Amino acid sequence: MAKSFSSNRFLEYAYSIFQSLPTKVVNVFYVGDVTPAVTRNFTIATEESLLRQDESGPVQRKVFNVMVEALQNISRHADLITSDPDEMRRGVVIISHSDEAYSIVTGNLIRSDKVPQLRERLDDINGMDRSQLSAAYREQITNGHINENGGAGLGFIDIAKKSGNKIDYRFHEIGDELPGFSFFLSICTIVRK
Repeated sequence: MAKSFSSNRFLEYAYSIFQSLPTKVVNVFYVGDVTPAVTRNFTIATEESLLRQDESGPVQRKVFNVMVEALQNISRHADLITSDPDEMRRGVVIISHSDEAYSIVTGNLIRSDKVPQLRERLDDINGMDRSQLSAAYREQITNGHINENGGAGLGFIDIAKKSGNKIDYRFHEIGDELPGFSFFLSICTIVRK
């Protein structure tokens, strides 16, 4: 039941977010387990899509780097629904574009008790300018610690830094269908120049 909930709800949330985006041409759309193999396949598909569009090198690198970091965030930080050791970290990823920008949308389940801390972290990052982001990145590299998921807390700092934009985010309380969980969506915009 939990797995089908996850797939159906991921699609539902992803579609509702996609409808609200100004970028309507879909480059890549994925819902499912996020593994190292999936990340590799995404990098290949995204690179091919960007080359077909004859996108500039700097924009290609930004889209590529932000996408990889976002996928790593899902693979490291999406919460599992069950205690099944074979359960994978599930997520949704949409990369779309318009004439003006690319949008990288990722979504995954998190435990609802993590929402306040994550919201505070994202608000802090969104309140920083480029030099503050660079300083926060250096500080985290120098004095940060590796968390239980193998990360050093650099993901969202790196995304904000590389994209040059604030990270839009949303939390959807799931409620009775999956008590104690929320659906977390992050939306990163990369302007085409």
